Amino acid sequence: MIYKLKQILLIALVGFALSSCVTARKVNYMQEPDKYIPSYADTLSFEDYQLRVNDRMYIYVYSLNEEVMKMYNSGGTNASQIRYNMGQGGNSQYGSYELYTYLVDEEGNIDFPTIGKIYVRGLTTREVKRKLEKELSTLIKELPGGYNVVSVEVNIVNRSFSIIGAQSGRYMITKEKMTIFEALAMAGDLREFNSRKEIKIVREKEGVTTIKTFDVRSKDIINSEFYYIEPNDIIYIRQIPGYSFGINHVTSVISVTAATLSFGVFIYTIVQTGINHVNKHVYHKN
Repeated sequence: MIYKLKQILLIALVGFALSSCVTARKVNYMQEPDKYIPSYADTLSFEDYQLRVNDRMYIYVYSLNEEVMKMYNSGGTNASQIRYNMGQGGNSQYGSYELYTYLVDEEGNIDFPTIGKIYVRGLTTREVKRKLEKELSTLIKELPGGYNVVSVEVNIVNRSFSIIGAQSGRYMITKEKMTIFEALAMAGDLREFNSRKEIKIVREKEGVTTIKTFDVRSKDIINSEFYYIEPNDIIYIRQIPGYSFGINHVTSVISVTAATLSFGVFIYTIVQTGINHVNKHVYHKN
């Protein structure tokens, strides 16, 4: 009886362990699509980010006219130093460099010195750059020095994405085009028991929220609409079954199986001893 119990427990536990083990098929990237890994149509596209309400822009004006530099850049502070300060600010993005950033208000405007309200919602940074250069060139043409040509640098300083479900956190977008792989790498990559076949991205655009689900293991991902992430994206990564049991290595499987088997045999022995004791007592009584 004990032998049969051992067999049953062993078969059940090994089956469970094998189903819970993480294989290369479950975790490797850039795999060829097949009946288990989906293929994606060539829908790769990248659109320049369009400014939204509550975005904050860093704007720096360059000119050969020193008066213009002082007027728009708080005394002509070196642009590279400002960018360095912004990089050192971490999440305190409205701290020491607040003087150099402009908030897009609820009406879609920024308030720029000497120009006033400028509507920027829905524009790209390149379009804002051209708009400011045109306005400023007109305004400063009468200033002494004879220089009415300006160049404007425009960047968005609060570009970020969030990851929830695993390696949760908020991360800054550090380049114009950031891929899903770069985003995951910033979070320390996915763990063994994070699902790669059901990555979800929650994206809001023009007041409409959409949820995109994709399998990041597929090689086709690099040609699809899922390849690039956008500012304010929320990436949801779920855990696959088996994580809570911690069975992620062969040694763990063996240890759990042995411990469970031993415990089952121990319980069976106690129960069987009790039954034998009762039967013996009844036999002697009769």
